[in-house]
Amino acid sequence: MATHELSAEPTHSRWNADLAPRLTIASGDTVHFDCQDASGLQVRDGMAAEEFAGIDKMRIHCLTGPVAIDGAVPGDVLQVDVLEVAHRGWGWTSTIPGLGFLKERFSEGSLFHWKLECDVSRSLTPAVVPLRPFCGIMGVAPADKGEFRTRAPGVFGGNMDVRELATGATLYLPVQQPGALFSCGDAHAAQGDGEVSINGIECPADVTLRFTLHKGAAVRGVFAQGPVIEAPTPGDVGPGWVVVESATDALTAARNATSRIIDFLVAQWGFTPVHAYVLCSVAMKLQLSQVVNEPMITVSAVIAKSVLPERKLFATS
Repeated sequence: MATHELSAEPTHSRWNADLAPRLTIASGDTVHFDCQDASGLQVRDGMAAEEFAGIDKMRIHCLTGPVAIDGAVPGDVLQVDVLEVAHRGWGWTSTIPGLGFLKERFSEGSLFHWKLECDVSRSLTPAVVPLRPFCGIMGVAPADKGEFRTRAPGVFGGNMDVRELATGATLYLPVQQPGALFSCGDAHAAQGDGEVSINGIECPADVTLRFTLHKGAAVRGVFAQGPVIEAPTPGDVGPGWVVVESATDALTAARNATSRIIDFLVAQWGFTPVHAYVLCSVAMKLQLSQVVNEPMITVSAVIAKSVLPERKLFATS
């Protein structure tokens, strides 16, 4: 099992199955990613809001990759173990005219700079903000051919902004293209559910991931339909299973996430569908992971691990 280093440059800011991989690895390998902030280092510590308004927004989101996994083909599942996401001591959060959950109320641009300690930031007095860095974007190349902006998430993962993807989490993604072509970036030192202003604490980061390929014969329904996360500390429920769905409205995303986690409970623990539905009604948490990546809203359905017997999803996981 080899370990690789992947520099940030040359970054990319589009999903494109024709983008040549910068690195090809074997299943079981580990990669250390150098991830710039979402702006591609255009934002600097101390930059004024007026200067921020002039940055090239088309360079957002700045991603590191793609990484090809040898032997990956559509129908497989790519397991991504998040070994570490470490910030570099500084970050920023903005408001941008015309964007954000409350864009009518907050129509002026602004830029706030954060000094990041190891586990907290005290920059926004008197608040003390806990830090749990994660990549807002982790994904494989989409099934559709062509070049696509990184803003909208989907079956392939992408700009999910699910804050449970911090150190210790495991992400399962359905492979859409030969080689999978994984990229990551848009690191956040902290983010609330919803990411309402349009940003978390955007920051450059050092990201260490381990990749395991599960071939199609081992894959069952729920993994082919979109991202699944095994999270160490999802919100207030402790370690849990997280099913992620994105749609153009929150109710559709919530229904789809609920339906998929029911299928997950049936497949992995042997519940009848109606009993899985009942369990969701008494033990599932639905959360808005992001509400600002237009046109998509991302909803996560979470079941605490403490509710269920221990389970490994794959023999090698």
